[in-house]
Formats: sequence, C-alpha cells, structure tokens
Amino acid sequence: MTAVEIRRDTLSPAERSARMALVRSRDTKPELRVRRFLHASGLRYRLHQRVGTARPDLVFAARRTVVFVHGCIWHRHPDPACPLTRTPKSRIDFWTAKFAENVARDARQQTALQADGWRVLVIWECQTNSQARLEALARAIREK
Repeated sequence: MTAVEIRRDTLSPAERSARMALVRSRDTKPELRVRRFLHASGLRYRLHQRVGTARPDLVFAARRTVVFVHGCIWHRHPDPACPLTRTPKSRIDFWTAKFAENVARDARQQTALQADGWRVLVIWECQTNSQARLEALARAIREK
C-alpha cells in the first residue's frame, strides 16, 4: 500500500458504530487491575468523583491525590516503546485531531487539579500489567 492509497473500512457504518459503542470509558480492564491491586493493598478510594472540572478514575480525598488510568491509544502514551500507542490507518486527519484534543484536555485537567492542591498520578494501560509499577503507584499514593 502506498502513502496515497486510502484504506476502506471493512465494516459498514452501522457495524463500526456498534463496535465503537463497546469502547468503555469506565470500568476498563486496566482500571479494574489498578483498583483491585490498590484495594488489596489497603487503599480506599472514590470512583469517578468530580474534582473541579475533572473526573479522575480514582480519588483519594483525604490524601488530596487523584489517579488517572490512561489508555495508551486514546491518551497518546509518550513512551516511544509503548506497543499500544498507534494511530488508525483510515481517517487520519480525524484521529490526529481527536487524539490532540484528548492530550490537551488531559493537560488542562492536570494543571487545574495541581493548581487546586491535588497530587495527580497517571498510570498507563501498558503499565498496569507490571506488578512493580502497581507497587510504585501504591507507594506514591501513600506518600504525602
């Protein structure tokens, strides 16, 4: 396939819509992995509680700490070695703009939370499979 060729979607618009409707924003597998680990570690939290203009995945109000569990593809994991950060082959202009807005929104939310005195921690989807990363997250939450 050359750079000029455009890949056609193999699904009809209705099938594509149905498939995209299955993409969850809450209770994702990476988020559930983090929640299970932190709960087993004795840490208690609130889910998706509004803090300012943001809705972090986990809120530790007494510790003034919030945790975002970011999907690598949707939030554009900046690690070049991340195998999950990829861009769809069709509608590249749409996806580039969509991902750029997601990254900009994340930055705005994190800046606002930090300005209000909250600690913001981010764990990426690809890191949720690592026991060491989850332990480091738990340590970071306990630190004050």
